[in-house]
Amino acid sequence: MEKEKFDLQKRHTENIQELLEDTNVRLNKMEGEYMAQTQSTNQMVKELESRVQQLTGEAENSNLQRQKLIQERLELERIYQIACNELQEVTARRNSLHKEKDHLVNDYEQNMKLLQTKYDADINLLKKEHAFSASKASGMIKELEQNICQLKQQLQESELQRKQQLRDQENKFQMEKSHLKHTYEKKTHDLESELGKEKEEAQKKIHKLEEALKEKEEQLTRVTEVQRSQAQQADAALEEFKRQVELNSEKVYAEMKEQMEKVEADLTRSKSLREKQSKEFLWQLEDVKQRYEQQIVELKLEHEQEKTHLLQQHNAEKDSLVRDHEREIENLEKQLRAANMEHENQIQEFKKRDSQANSRLKQIEKEYTQKLAKSSQIIAELQTTISSLKEENSRLQLATERRLQDVTQKFEDEKKQLIRDNDRAIKALQDELENRSNQVRCAEKKLQHKELESQEQITYIRQEYETKFKGLMPASLRQELEDTISSLKSQVNFLQKRASILQEELTTYQGRR
Repeated sequence: MEKEKFDLQKRHTENIQELLEDTNVRLNKMEGEYMAQTQSTNQMVKELESRVQQLTGEAENSNLQRQKLIQERLELERIYQIACNELQEVTARRNSLHKEKDHLVNDYEQNMKLLQTKYDADINLLKKEHAFSASKASGMIKELEQNICQLKQQLQESELQRKQQLRDQENKFQMEKSHLKHTYEKKTHDLESELGKEKEEAQKKIHKLEEALKEKEEQLTRVTEVQRSQAQQADAALEEFKRQVELNSEKVYAEMKEQMEKVEADLTRSKSLREKQSKEFLWQLEDVKQRYEQQIVELKLEHEQEKTHLLQQHNAEKDSLVRDHEREIENLEKQLRAANMEHENQIQEFKKRDSQANSRLKQIEKEYTQKLAKSSQIIAELQTTISSLKEENSRLQLATERRLQDVTQKFEDEKKQLIRDNDRAIKALQDELENRSNQVRCAEKKLQHKELESQEQITYIRQEYETKFKGLMPASLRQELEDTISSLKSQVNFLQKRASILQEELTTYQGRR
C-alpha cells in the first residue's frame, strides 16, 4: 500500500514536473516568438524611421534648391537692374553731350555776334572818321570809302555765306539728331518690352514651379504625418500586447507559486514519515528552486524550521500523519486535477490570445507593407516630379541667361554704336568750328592786308600831295593837312590795335575749345 502510494505520489510529482517543464518550454517558446516579432517590428519601425529621415533630407534638399533658384532669380534681376542703370547712365551721358554741344554752339554764336557787333562798331567808327576827313580830302576819302565798301561787301558776303552754311549744317545736324534719337528710343522701347515680356514669363513659370513644389511638400508632409501616426499606433498596440502578456505571465507565475507553496507545505509535513521520499522530493524541489531563486530562499528557511519540528514529533504523530498524509494526498490530487484543468484552460486562452496577437500582428504588418508600398510610390512620384521641375527650372535658367546675354550684347553694341556716332558728330562739329575759325583768321588777315594797303596809299598820297603842294599851299592849309594826316595815322594805329586785340580774343577762345 505504501509502495503504491509512493509510486502514485512519484507519478504525480513527475506529472507536475513534466507539466511545469512543458509550461516553461511553452512560455520560453512564446517569449522567443514574442521577442522575434518585437525585433522584426522594431526593425521595421527603424527602417520606416530611416526612410522618413531620408525623405525629410530630400525635402530639405528640395527647399535648399528652391532657395538657390530664388537667389539666382534675384541675381538675374540685379544684373538686369545694373544693365538698366548703365543704360540710364549712357542716356544721361548722351544728353549731357548734346547739352554740351548746344552750349558750345550757343557760345560760338554769341562770340560771333559779339565779334560782329564789335566789327560793326569799328566800321561805323571808321565811316564817321572817313566822313569827317572827307570834307578835307575828298579824293582820298572816296578811295577809302570805296575800299571800305568793297571790304564790307566782301565781309557781308562771307558772313552771309557762313550763316547759310551754319544753318545748313545745323538743319542737317538736327535731322541726324532726331533720326538717331528716334532710332535709339525705338530700339530701347523694343528691348524694354522684350525684357518685360521675358521677365513676366519667367516670373509666371517660377510661380508655377513654386506652387507645384509647395503642393508636393504638403503631400510629403501629409504622408510623413500619416506614417508617424501609424507608427505610433503600432507602437501602442505592441506595448498593449506586451503589457497583457506580462500581466498574464505574472498571473500564471503567481498562481503556480501559490500551488507550489501549498504542495511544498504538504510535502514537508510528510517528510518526517518517509525520509527517502522527503530527500527525493527535496531534490525535485531543488530543481524547482533553481528557476525561482528569490522565492525558494524564503521557503527554504521555513522548510528547515518545519523539518526540525517534525523530526522531534515524529514518534508521537506518526499515525496521525499517515492519515493526514492520505487525506492530503487525496486533496492534492483533487487540487492537482483542478490546477491541471485551470492550467489547460489558461494555456488554451494563451494560445487563443497568441493566435489573435499573431493575426493582429500579421494584419498590422500587411497594412504597414501596403502603406510602405504606397509611400514608396508617392515618394517615387515626388522624386520624379522634383527631378522634372529641376530640369525645367535649369532649362528656364539657361534660356533666361542666354536671352539676358543676347540682350546685354545688343545693348553693348548699340551703346558702342551711339558712342561712336556721338564721337563722329562731335568731331565733325570740331572740324566745322576749326574751319570757321580758319575762315575768320583769313578774313582778319585780309582786313589787315587791306588796312596796310590803305596805309601805304595814304602815305603815297601824302608824299605826292606834299611834293605837289609844298610850294603852292599856304602855311595854314598845309598845317591843316598835316593835322588831318596825323589824325588818320592815329586812327589807323587804333584800328590795328583793335584788330590785334580781336585776334588775341579769338586765339584765347580757340584755346578754350
